[in-house]
Formats: sequence, C-alpha cells, structure tokens
Amino acid sequence: MSTELLYRTDAYATEAEARVVSAAPEGVVLDRTLFYARAGGQPGDAGTLRWDGGEMAVSEALKGENGTVLHLPAEGASLPPVGATVRMALDWPRRHRLMRMHTSLHLLCSLIPGAGVTGGQIGADRSRLDFDLPEPPTKEALTEGLRALVAANHPVTESWVDEAELDTNPGLVRTLSVKPPRGAGVVRLVRIGEGEAPVDLQPCGGTHVRATGEIGTVTVTKLENKGKQNRRVYLVLED
Repeated sequence: MSTELLYRTDAYATEAEARVVSAAPEGVVLDRTLFYARAGGQPGDAGTLRWDGGEMAVSEALKGENGTVLHLPAEGASLPPVGATVRMALDWPRRHRLMRMHTSLHLLCSLIPGAGVTGGQIGADRSRLDFDLPEPPTKEALTEGLRALVAANHPVTESWVDEAELDTNPGLVRTLSVKPPRGAGVVRLVRIGEGEAPVDLQPCGGTHVRATGEIGTVTVTKLENKGKQNRRVYLVLED
C-alpha cells in the first residue's frame, strides 16, 4: 500500500494524524504523511511522531518501496506500535525555508533560458544549480533578476498533465540529470506567473511557496566552472 502524500494537496499543513502501517529501525511507514521524502535534490522533511504514551523524532523522510515513505527514527528514538494513531508534526521552519529555496531555483532557471540543468542541490543554508552553459550571466545580474521576480510576487501554482504532453513539448523538461517520473499517466507541472508566458513552467514534485514574494531577499553568492560547459550557481536566503 502506497503512502498518501498530504503535502501534494496542502504544502502548508504542519500537523495531521496518520496510522502506523509498519515500524522498524529502517523507518516507520504511515498510511498518509505530511513529510516530503528526499528526491530531486530536495532533502526529506524532519519532525516528530507522537502517540499515546510515546514520541519519535523523525530525522528525515526517504522514499520506500512501492510508493511508501520511510520516516527515519532519530538515534535512540522509540518506535510507535503498528496500528497506532500518531500525530505528525513537521519541523516547519526548516520545511518552509526549503520551500523558499526550491522556488528560488525555479526563478534562477527562468533567468538562464535554454540552458539544461545538469545537477542541483537544495539546502537550508545554501542551494545550487548546474547549467549546461559556456558562460553564465554575472552573479550581480542574476541577483538583480531574482530580486525583481521576488518583488513582483508572482503566484506559484500547480497542475497535472498527461505524460503525452511532455512528449509533444520536450522543452518543458529543463533537468538533464533527473527526468520526471513516468508510469502514472500524469505529470505534475509547477507554474510561476500567469498567462500564456509564465515566468517558469516545468515538471517538479517538490514543495514550493504560494507566491514569490514569500521567498524574501535572495543573493547569488558564487559561480563555479565545473567543466567545459558546466557552470555552477550558488544562492542563499538573506535572513
């Protein structure tokens, strides 16, 4: 039985109840979860599970088998009983910061149109994207562009499309290192901006803020040459 992903319908939900399907040192499986499982460069969520008479700190959520999510117990933590009802609570400040970071990277993509993304990593303190690009814009120009997009407070929305649409419009896929998951028949698209020419539109399974103004002050801190046509761009949130 796969785990129901509650963050897909509400990325801002911080607490909810779930039932324990299995519990082992390798991870606790619930029938539903608020915890994003590590994927696509975004770390898995952390937080706590509480039940009558006990509590378990979750160090990170990872993908399990057959569509399940594994909630990894912190070292020395007790495991909940199978069948018990637990109260999930996210480490919300960490999750929200990762949402802001992830949305910032979508904006960064929009400032370097046409260049494939060859790698990336989202972190609470610093994030990066690698571009298949001979020469990127300056970090000052990228910072100015990012801050203008944040100040415009563009809405961030999602939709689902048939996999066939990606075949007819391959330009939607920017990431060369990670391909959108196939097999379910539909793919989730994240859109920043409105109208026929959005700021950014591409497949993504991660969590994002509702509008770019929520990101805050963002700065591109470093550009690195990682190969003949591989340029690494680092950014941070200034708060």
